[in-house]
Amino acid sequence: MFTVGSDLSGVFITGLYGSGKTSVAAEMAETLERIGVPYGAVDLDWLTWFEVPGLDQAALDRVYLENVTAMVENYRQAGVKRFIFAGSVASRDEVAAVEAAAGILLRTVRLTASPEVIEERLRADPVSGRINDLETVRRWIVEGAGLDVGDLVVTNDGRPIQETAREILDWLGWLRAP
Repeated sequence: MFTVGSDLSGVFITGLYGSGKTSVAAEMAETLERIGVPYGAVDLDWLTWFEVPGLDQAALDRVYLENVTAMVENYRQAGVKRFIFAGSVASRDEVAAVEAAAGILLRTVRLTASPEVIEERLRADPVSGRINDLETVRRWIVEGAGLDVGDLVVTNDGRPIQETAREILDWLGWLRAP
C-alpha cells in the first residue's frame, strides 16, 4: 500500500557491486542531515545478511521484504520524510518488491562505473566476499542485468562523491527542508 498524498518520498540507488551505492547514499544522508531534512538511509544488503541452513530463496526474500517494511514503519513513526535505499538489483521487479514493502513510490538511480574502477574498488576491500561480488559483476555485465533499472543514470567513476550525491539530490528536489 502506497502513501498517497503524503510528504514522504524515496530513492533507490542501484548499480553493480563496486559502483559506489553505499558511499553515495551515505553522502546524500550527510547532506540532508546538514540542512535539517528528516531522512533514513539503508544499505539493503545488510537486510539480507543472515544465514539459516535449509531456508529456500522464497523464505529469504520474505524475511528481507519484511525487514524493509518494519524498518520503514519505524522510521516513519520517528518522523522520517525521505528514504534512501542502496542495493544491487538485476531487474525492475526487485525494485518494485522493495517499493511495495516500503509502501512508498521510489525513484531509481543507477550508478555506473567502468569495469576497471569497479574491479579496483572491490579488490581493495578486505572482506573476502567482495571477490564473490566481483564474479557477480562479471556475470551481470555479460547478461546485461540491471540495465533496465534507473529513472536517472549517473556516472560515478572518479569525480568527488559529493558531486555525485549533489546531482542526485538536485534531481530529487530534496535540497530544501520539507
